[in-house]
Amino acid sequence: MKFNGNGNHGSRNGHAGANGSNGNGNGAGKRYTMSPGDLTASPLLPEGYFVPKSRSVHPSTRMRELLASEPYLFGPGVYDPMTAQLVMYYGFKAVYFSGYSFAIGHLGTTDMDLYASTEIADAARRTVSALRKFQLTCALGDPEKNIAPRHLHIPPVIVDMDGGYGNIFNVQRTAELYVNAGVAAAHIEDQVLPKRCGHIGGKALIPVNEMIGKLRMARAVADDCGNPDFVLIARTDGVSAVDAPEAARGLDLAIERGLRYMETGIPDLLWCEFPTSDRGPVERFSWEIRKRFPQARFAFNWSSSFKWFNDPQPITFRELGEMGVGFIFITLGAQHATAHGLSVLLQAMAQREEQGYIELQRKEWEQGTDFPSKSHHHFSGVPYHHGVGKMYDAARLGREFCEELPEEKVV
Repeated sequence: MKFNGNGNHGSRNGHAGANGSNGNGNGAGKRYTMSPGDLTASPLLPEGYFVPKSRSVHPSTRMRELLASEPYLFGPGVYDPMTAQLVMYYGFKAVYFSGYSFAIGHLGTTDMDLYASTEIADAARRTVSALRKFQLTCALGDPEKNIAPRHLHIPPVIVDMDGGYGNIFNVQRTAELYVNAGVAAAHIEDQVLPKRCGHIGGKALIPVNEMIGKLRMARAVADDCGNPDFVLIARTDGVSAVDAPEAARGLDLAIERGLRYMETGIPDLLWCEFPTSDRGPVERFSWEIRKRFPQARFAFNWSSSFKWFNDPQPITFRELGEMGVGFIFITLGAQHATAHGLSVLLQAMAQREEQGYIELQRKEWEQGTDFPSKSHHHFSGVPYHHGVGKMYDAARLGREFCEELPEEKVV
C-alpha cells in the first residue's frame, strides 16, 4: 500500500516495493540491514559485486514507501553532490536539497529568488546522478586495500521549488526538469515573487487560487511525464506574511490556507513555515488541519534559523512524527557544518601554518573514526574507475597503471 497523504491519492499505480527496507524505524541515520536476497548484479560493476535491488525503484515511489512505513522521514539539508553523498554514506533515508543552501553555496548570496529555475534544477540533476554513482563506488569498495563493499540505498531527493520561479508555465518547466532529473519530491510556496526565505521579513502572499493553479500544474506535469508517484508538498507562509489578499491574521490565515490547499486533494504533504521554535503554533496548526483531514501528513522545517540550544524544551523529531509530520528536514545543516569545519581549519592554518592541516589529517585518520572522504581518491571513486575501466577496456585504467606507493605515505 502506498503512502496516502490526504485520503485522495492512495495507490497510484502498481509499482513493486523495494526490498531491504528494514531500517531503524525513524528514517534518520541508522543503516539498513541487508540480506543477500536484497542485492542484485549490475552491468556497471565487475562480476561478483552487487547493488541493492532498490536501485531500480523510482525515487518517488521509494519515498512513498518510506512515508508509509516510517514514523517520520528525516532528510538533512544539502546543497551539492558531495554533501548529499555524505548523507547517503551515513545511512539517512532522504536528502533535502535546500534552496537557501544552494543560494549560499552556488551564488554566495541570500535566499531571495536570485537564482533561476534551471540552475537549481541542474544542481538537483547532478546530485541525483552523483548518488547513483556513489552507490556503485561503495558497492565495489577497494579490493586492493581490503576495503569491503558497502551496500547503500539511494535516498530520495526532495528539492526546493520556491514559488515556482514565475507563473504556472514557469512551474510547468521547472516541474518537468525536476521530474526528468529523478527528483522524488518538491515543495511550492504561496509567496509573491520574488520570494524570500521564510525567516526573512516582508513576505507577501499570492491569491489562493493562483497557488492552487501552481499545485495543479506541478501535479499535471508529473503525471504527464510518467511519474504519478511524484510527491508534492504545499507550503504556506501565512503565519508571518505582512501582505496578503486576505486580512493578515497570522496562524489563522495559515490554517485557512492549509485547509484550502488540502481541499484540492493535490498535496501529499502540507508545510507551514513558523517564525520561531515554539511548539504551540505547530500543535495548533496540525490539530486544526487534522480536524477536517484526519489522514493529513505534514512537512516540518526544523530550521537552522532558530537557536534550538536556547530552547528549554525543543520539539523532538519523534514528537513531530506523533503529530502527523511525515517529513522533517534541517535546511541549512550542511551549510553550517561545512562553514564551521572549514573555519576551524582556516583558523588553525592561520595560526600554525602546515601544522593546522596536519591536525586535520590526524583527526581524519585516527583509528576508530569513520570519515569516508579522508581518502578523496576512494570517496570519489578511483578504485571503481580502475575496476570498471578495465572491464570496458578503457585506455590506461586498471590497477597495473597504479604506482606501488607505501600506504603510510599516501591516501
